[in-house]
Amino acid sequence: MAEASRPKERPARSIRFRLLAIALLPTLVILPLLLGITIARWNAKFDALLITKVNGDLTIAHQYLSRILENTGEHIQALAVSAAFRDTVGSGETPALPAFLEKSHQTLGLDFLMLVDHQGQPISAARQAQEAWPVVISALDGTSSTAIDVFSDAQLAALSPALAERARIELVETPNAVPTDRKSETRGMVVHSASPVILANGVKAALVGGILLNKNLVFIDTINDLVYREASLPEGSKGTATLFLEDVRISTNVRLFEDRRALGTRVSAAVRAAVLDEGRTWLDSAFVVNDWYISAYEPIVDSFGKRVGMLYVGFLETPFRQAKYATLLTIVLAFLVVTAVSVPIFLRWARAIFKPLERMSDTITRVEGGNMGARTELKAASDEIGRVALHLDGLLDQLQQRDRELRQWNEELNDRVAERTSELELANRQIEATTKQLIMSEKLAAIGEITAGVAHEINNPIAVIQGNLDVVRSVLGAKTDEAKVEFRLIDEQIHRISQIVTKLLQFAKPEEYAGYVERHAPSDIISDCLPLVQHLLHRAEIKLVRDDRATRLVLMNRTELQQVAVNLIVNAIHAMPKGGVLTIRTLDQDIAENPGVMLEITDTGVGMTPELIGKIFDPFFTTKRQEGTGLGLSISQRLIARQNGRISVQSAPGEGTTFSIWLPEAS
Repeated sequence: MAEASRPKERPARSIRFRLLAIALLPTLVILPLLLGITIARWNAKFDALLITKVNGDLTIAHQYLSRILENTGEHIQALAVSAAFRDTVGSGETPALPAFLEKSHQTLGLDFLMLVDHQGQPISAARQAQEAWPVVISALDGTSSTAIDVFSDAQLAALSPALAERARIELVETPNAVPTDRKSETRGMVVHSASPVILANGVKAALVGGILLNKNLVFIDTINDLVYREASLPEGSKGTATLFLEDVRISTNVRLFEDRRALGTRVSAAVRAAVLDEGRTWLDSAFVVNDWYISAYEPIVDSFGKRVGMLYVGFLETPFRQAKYATLLTIVLAFLVVTAVSVPIFLRWARAIFKPLERMSDTITRVEGGNMGARTELKAASDEIGRVALHLDGLLDQLQQRDRELRQWNEELNDRVAERTSELELANRQIEATTKQLIMSEKLAAIGEITAGVAHEINNPIAVIQGNLDVVRSVLGAKTDEAKVEFRLIDEQIHRISQIVTKLLQFAKPEEYAGYVERHAPSDIISDCLPLVQHLLHRAEIKLVRDDRATRLVLMNRTELQQVAVNLIVNAIHAMPKGGVLTIRTLDQDIAENPGVMLEITDTGVGMTPELIGKIFDPFFTTKRQEGTGLGLSISQRLIARQNGRISVQSAPGEGTTFSIWLPEAS
């Protein structure tokens, strides 16, 4: 009897153990493991996001520094070509030149400005000449140049004693910095720019100017305001920006004390080695003066190609670290509370589950042993598991019959699956093709909506700029001539923006730009287009060959057809920068028994690869990175297609390109 009772006790203990394991394993083992993995990944992502943010901040600061260089170069170049400068210089030295240079450098916000001859010597200034800087050499060779350069104390004093005094910064002893015996930094970091000029006697010269960045607090505070605008950081954090001359802070808004900036402090040896010695960008946490910051440093290279300083931005790490730890602590405490509450409740509910499960397990064991009359013998059921136990007896009686039925159904299902498989495969192919068409339609609709929105948003500021520009002209009156070059440049750029906006709108809503359709001879359209591109043909030394054999007329808006032709001719000219032959041919041609006219524009230029040919009609795709919009061929294709025409291209690298336009004959 003792041996007969053992098989009954073992399943009971096994069921209890397994149920408890199934219930508690996810709660006490798997969930903590998953929670730990999730927290670790979240922590890594959190830190990565901070690094990504500071890298973006460094990008903004870099762009502003680059803009300062560009503006300085543009100002000096504009002054060099101005009528006032040419009139002042005259045929050589004049008493008015020093006064003009003094007034100009104050007006342009420069710290120095001088005119040097082809040997780098000042033509008319009280200042002494500097060494042959690359920017000056470049200007004397005829090319404007702007760079960051480091001037020695003597060079600054030669320009102006005040500049030398302003550049001088007393060094502050800084922990973790590279040891040094120097007590002060006397060199100056300068935005150095030069532009070529030709004197009245034909002698080459250069107009040289610059801005000293040492103690330039307006410059560094502007960077900080651009990068860390109000509410861009959480409460308690703050952003900082710094300009380094080698490893010395020469312009910064980092505070050494509440009322003193950390000028003269130095960067740590680790950062110096990574940025100045190795030329890498530092993106990591770093100790800055008196606290830890999420920091980004990048090297600054002078006109000689030497790393002479660093640009830094960063924000206080403590608020982010506190927020991260508070979040982690909240998650852990919430998990512990849920676990402490749920485990006792489950154990209490488990007692009502164990008994019917043990009965069913024992019954199934006896049936497997051959006792088909075994039953659970439960009298009543208080829950679903109890009802399952009561139904088990009836299920055992029906088990064999159901098994036979299931086998028969399985065979029938296999036959049906075989029949449906081919139908499903065909349906799937049809669905896939339909899906691709829908996706392409959605993409084109989205591009149209986005393009129209962007064009509309650009038109408003263009109108404001143009209106205020007119107001400035009316206010300046006769003084407008002093800046007529600048006004002309602004007008040209506004006109260019307007043209781009018009192309965007024409691409987005071509139906709104469609004009009257008329009958035209293609040869007449080509004749009207050629005067518009004549200057490009002469400049590139391109030979034009025309072959007008078409006798039929086409039905299309004249302006649109002219736009398509000009666009293809200009593209052909750009493909022949060293000259070549441009052939324009018109002929009568039928396609699929439909009479029409073929217009072919052929160049002997660089040609295109098959990959490039497959993309040229895509909206916004262009190989002209600085001046192209990527809409010319896309708009041309839509204009031709709207008239039931076709546009195609044949090209090979080094063999030239032929664009063919077919339009139906006007009825």
